[in-house]
Amino acid sequence: MSKLTIENVRAKKGKEKIVILTCYDYSFAKALDEAGLDMIMVGDSLGNVVLGLDETREVAFEEMLSHTKAVARAAKNTLVVADMPYESCHNGAIRALKDAKAFIEAGAGAVKVEWFRGCQNIIKKLIQNKIPVMGHVGLTPQTAHLLGGFRVQGKDKASALNVIKQVKTLEKLGVFSLVLECVPYQLSKFITENVSMPTIGIGAGKFCDGQVLVLYDVIGLYRNISLKFVRRYGDFFSQTKKTALDFITDVKAQNFPQEEESFTMTSEELRDLLSNIRT
Repeated sequence: MSKLTIENVRAKKGKEKIVILTCYDYSFAKALDEAGLDMIMVGDSLGNVVLGLDETREVAFEEMLSHTKAVARAAKNTLVVADMPYESCHNGAIRALKDAKAFIEAGAGAVKVEWFRGCQNIIKKLIQNKIPVMGHVGLTPQTAHLLGGFRVQGKDKASALNVIKQVKTLEKLGVFSLVLECVPYQLSKFITENVSMPTIGIGAGKFCDGQVLVLYDVIGLYRNISLKFVRRYGDFFSQTKKTALDFITDVKAQNFPQEEESFTMTSEELRDLLSNIRT
């Protein structure tokens, strides 16, 4: 299997559903790559589920870059998309280009930019410099404080028209795909049917060209919040906790390690060692 390209992603629109999960480390990325995922997104949700931060805009560029490198080392066939963190996009186009280039050099095949006032200049600069950009509209976590908090976008006429306007702007700029987050499924269906690039839904219904979720949500590892649009396929939190409890029990009861889990030396080597120590 050859590595998925931007052209492959574009060609899937209307023909094959695109599947993406967000993860942040080598081991999980290796499992996802072997599973045949289309894309792995190194999301700035890293701040919430891995670093324990309250907001994604607190995530530093250096942290995102380090985790992108780890994921890219495992992704042999899967296209890696790195989130451009808040600080990279809100300090001018020159800074954004510098950081985007670093993500590409780290092994990402593209970067994702959330919509914000002035993002057009950033996205235009990146695309002009041959850096593929995935757009992101609807609920944009980095600037959710300007949207009235974490709430569904596009539920009324004015809000829906605003989302559509943003989508058309991003399409003209040349983004290769578009994340629609927390918008009514009717709106995402209309957008999907009227744009040339693939749409990726997260809390946007089944009519998008693809779907993305955070791996830690899907496997039930991150349990600080419960999201309507997430389907859990496992309970890794409880499994991990039980594993730790079992380990604690075995160590305290001296049931671990057993002889088969220990290294040994021959009786002759032991006698020789003890003899040398005593003399």
